[in-house]
Amino acid sequence: MRLLPLSAVALCLLAAACGPSAEEPEAAPEPAAPPPVLAGVDLTEPVRALGTEPFWSVDLTGEEVVFRGVDRPEQRAPQPKASVQGTVVRLESQTTAGTPIVITLASTECSDGMSERIYPLTAIVKVGEETLNGCAASTAAIMTAGEQGPVTASAEAPPAT
Repeated sequence: MRLLPLSAVALCLLAAACGPSAEEPEAAPEPAAPPPVLAGVDLTEPVRALGTEPFWSVDLTGEEVVFRGVDRPEQRAPQPKASVQGTVVRLESQTTAGTPIVITLASTECSDGMSERIYPLTAIVKVGEETLNGCAASTAAIMTAGEQGPVTASAEAPPAT
């Protein structure tokens, strides 16, 4: 039996490595991640948090955070991407005036204390050093909900009396 010199073995291995190989199947594309949802509220859609005493609101438009309040100047900030951590979402940004704004949404039912509406989310909003407590839901649900009952995306207008 005759042995091949080491260089011949190396050439054979190199040729095998460079030659056509068995076709590898194309990897299937990664499925799109589901949208962040908290208590049935799709956080990729516009969301409104609001509170009373003092009256205030925060709109999450998808691109920016808009804070409004009685006797307070409107403030705007870039909206960070929402990431659900269990039953809570926390969004941190800074307004164009340089004020930090932190919005925490939790999947616990909430009443605003003035109406008979039940919102799917509890909201805590910190603007600078001020902390405001309130409720939140999708903006569409708030706009179509009646004066009482659950504020949900499938809320129907109350029957006319």
